[in-house]
Amino acid sequence: MSTAAPRPTGQDQLWSVDEHLEDILATVRPLEPIELQLPDAQGCVLVDDVMVPVSLPPFDNSSMDGYAVRVADVAGAGEEFPAALDVVGDVAAGHAADLLYVGPGQAARIMTGAPLPAGAEAVVPVEWTDGGLGEGPVSGMRARSLAPEQASGHVRVYRPAEARAHVRAKGSDVKAGDRALDAGTVLGPPQIALLAAIGRGTVRVRPRPRVVVMSTGSELVQPGEELGSGQIYDSNSFALTAAARDAGAIAYRVGAVADDAETLRSTIEDQLVRADLVVTTGGVSVGAYDVVKEALEHVGDEDEAGSGVEFRKLAMQPGKPQGFGSIGADHIPLLALPGNPVSSYVSFELFVRPAIRALMGLEDVHRPTTRAKLTADRALTSPKGRRQFLRARYGGDGTVRPVGGAGSHLVAALAHADSLIVVPEDVESVEPGADVEVVLLG
Repeated sequence: MSTAAPRPTGQDQLWSVDEHLEDILATVRPLEPIELQLPDAQGCVLVDDVMVPVSLPPFDNSSMDGYAVRVADVAGAGEEFPAALDVVGDVAAGHAADLLYVGPGQAARIMTGAPLPAGAEAVVPVEWTDGGLGEGPVSGMRARSLAPEQASGHVRVYRPAEARAHVRAKGSDVKAGDRALDAGTVLGPPQIALLAAIGRGTVRVRPRPRVVVMSTGSELVQPGEELGSGQIYDSNSFALTAAARDAGAIAYRVGAVADDAETLRSTIEDQLVRADLVVTTGGVSVGAYDVVKEALEHVGDEDEAGSGVEFRKLAMQPGKPQGFGSIGADHIPLLALPGNPVSSYVSFELFVRPAIRALMGLEDVHRPTTRAKLTADRALTSPKGRRQFLRARYGGDGTVRPVGGAGSHLVAALAHADSLIVVPEDVESVEPGADVEVVLLG
């Protein structure tokens, strides 16, 4: 019986993008469901189908301020010969119409959203009437300002109405027993509105993952502070925190940690109480001050059996050095990303975003992809054996153009990109006009 080839391990092996992502998604599990109040459930994923307990609307009601009438009584009504009807009462929104009956030659004044009284077949807008004042048709502004005491016991109607005109039918939105929302739905404002409309005060969801993001490097300074010699502003933690929120997480940004392994280790341990996922950026390559590796390579060797972070080389550009594992007694997943801004962001899109979506319990965790015609001034080159991801602008006409160069430090170009061109490992050159794979970022 044949067996699968062993998966590469450690920095002595070169992992493919797909192998690294597969390892992450095989480890990350959806968060346990909880019951939340509707305002707290926004952005969460439904665990169960939600059925409709009561039809919406729950009764026939008026879509206009006006008069509930019988169709035969207003047939042929016009400016010269209006239909004259007796007003038998008022029906306001929120009040029952059980005691009101509209018989032949009668009408009931009705407000928007009020239940249609028995006997009535249609609603004529107040603008089609004299408003009960014994005058001609009422203007829209005046119609809306009429007070109950201004109306008489009679109304003239100047236009006919068809059956069910301006009537919202019971169950015309959803019917009792219908499925309102499917399990797996992300709850946005419209979905929250529907749940409230059918009377659901709470809902069972998987919570939004809590993601802790931190940069490493003694050279990093927070925006707004003075730059010293050899220092740069920390952009990665801001970018990745924003990206985590965009992916659906609750994100916490931790200030940049200096190049000290013990400080980094203790900072991460302090953050575990509020983390479902930890993301670090910087300190994962082969430099003398790559403290993330130093701090985490053996973090699980002593106390937490089965935990630990493995650092790898991936066959990709940018983003060759990567780290992945779990830390702490609860085995919180940790992804260690490179420090160059473009490498960091591309790595987030390829590996962290899918992990966040998996924690949410979503089936489809990937960005959408498409094919497009390459628009470029010259051929694109790519290192042999590596999958390259180039920042680009995707056109609505099915074309895609590279943005900026291949340097992993070019933040300005990243700010103008909305997609990534993917050059496969076995391709070293792509000519203008070629059909390429494109990852759509937003």
